[in-house]
Amino acid sequence: MLDQLSGGRLEVGIGRGSQPIEWGYFGLSADAAPSRYTEASEILNIALKGHTLCYQGHHFQLREVPLMLRPHQRPYPPTWIASNRAESAQWAAANGANLACIGPASVVRKVTDAYRSHRAHDTVGQGRESFLGLARMVVIAKSDQDAHAAAKTAYGRWLESFKFLYDLNAIPTPPALPLTFDAALESELCVVGTPASVRQLLLQQMEEAGANYLLCQLAFGNLPLEISLYTATAIKAEILDGFGG
Repeated sequence: MLDQLSGGRLEVGIGRGSQPIEWGYFGLSADAAPSRYTEASEILNIALKGHTLCYQGHHFQLREVPLMLRPHQRPYPPTWIASNRAESAQWAAANGANLACIGPASVVRKVTDAYRSHRAHDTVGQGRESFLGLARMVVIAKSDQDAHAAAKTAYGRWLESFKFLYDLNAIPTPPALPLTFDAALESELCVVGTPASVRQLLLQQMEEAGANYLLCQLAFGNLPLEISLYTATAIKAEILDGFGG
């Protein structure tokens, strides 16, 4: 229905989550989560095509469920999954999903290579090539000093929120999670600086990662709205306009 109401602008993001403690709140074990996610994703892909929904799996069984409203987009709206694992990339390629990746460009390259090597022949939505997205937290200011000061404060607040359930349940955070702002810069999770320096970094990282799409998180933690707006304007002027929009 949302795809119909928006005139075909819906894009669907799916994921299984990353914290076993969250699955436990719903009575699910960490061992069961991957297979349940796979089945649920398959059901969603079938449902987005409309008609009648039938599915027989280990976790879910659906029989002759009538789907009266089809999406506006044909054959179905674009789907996205977030992953840094080659196995998930292969599944995304086989199912025509776009990919969003976080991590150092050199690591992401292994995921995008896996995607391309297993890509299905037909492309995602409206005849376009699938998107292999590189996700980054981006902060741009008129000087490197101002950008770093704003980003460091905001990242600290974001990290505090992200770690909430880990700290509450006294469980270790994921090894790949940068626990300081400097570590976030080093791991390429954050890209911070002036318009020119950020443009250079982002383009270098996209090329190294084998990405063809950029996913910028412009608001996180307690980053002031005016900085997010400045960042968005700078990205358009320095990056998007350079490629003809």
